[in-house]
Amino acid sequence: MKPLSGLKVLDLSRVLAGPLCTMILADLGAEVVKVEPPWGDETRAWGPPFLQGESAYFLAVNRGKRSLALDLKAEEGQEAIRRLAQRADVLVENFKTGDLARYGLDYASLKPLNPRLVYLSITGFGHTGPRAKEPGYDAALQGYTGIMSVTGEPEGPPMKVGVAWIDVMTGMMGALAVLAALLEREKSGEGQHIDLSLFDVGLFALANLGESYLLTGKPPKRLGNAHARSSPTGPSPRRTAGSFWRWATTSSSRGFARLRGFPTSPGAFPRTPFGWSTGRRWWRPFPGP
Repeated sequence: MKPLSGLKVLDLSRVLAGPLCTMILADLGAEVVKVEPPWGDETRAWGPPFLQGESAYFLAVNRGKRSLALDLKAEEGQEAIRRLAQRADVLVENFKTGDLARYGLDYASLKPLNPRLVYLSITGFGHTGPRAKEPGYDAALQGYTGIMSVTGEPEGPPMKVGVAWIDVMTGMMGALAVLAALLEREKSGEGQHIDLSLFDVGLFALANLGESYLLTGKPPKRLGNAHARSSPTGPSPRRTAGSFWRWATTSSSRGFARLRGFPTSPGAFPRTPFGWSTGRRWWRPFPGP
């Protein structure tokens, strides 16, 4: 039996972050009902490639779900959502702040119907603050949170990550938040509203680069394939016989010694300037043959 077997999830989300979140819950055993407008989630048409009329984009984040078409602008559709929410354990949505309140489907409206409901809202900037009403798109948030500024070649322009990086991590964080809220519900008997934003997740994901800025006040720079703290790191100028790229990285003095053929006896190598990452930083290009 899967850990979330018997859990009922009402999925009002679309595109990527929300659907990925609910797919994770489905993979863990939850029964997920995905509610789409009568014309379907727009990502069904985001191709090619397609499989039997469905895009790879849609298939990547919607496995394991049942689908239901409802018009939320119609009273019949709104009433259907209320009935489903009464029986649900979790509701996930990624409408702009205030949109579902117009239909009486926000957390404040549904909580009296089901006090145990865990309600996850995913937005660009959260439900409070000066930008709460603005839509959120992964590419825009990659620029706004700073990941673009540290991605790309040093002399080149800022570059986005190859996939919708913040959307994907927000979906993962959403699933984690839902699981935590369900655990809390076991103790308190009450559900809760989770306010999760792409902006929050994008800042969190800067990790050590964000912390470095807080410590120094200096924005981190783009390094291409190099690494700010682990040297050397990068691709080899020579490919394998099968034309695959070779890559090397090492963060330890002993690993660097083996890579360069230096002595590795205990205590010998660390006494040299290359025994510390700071001493190897000038060797950022791939050092192997």
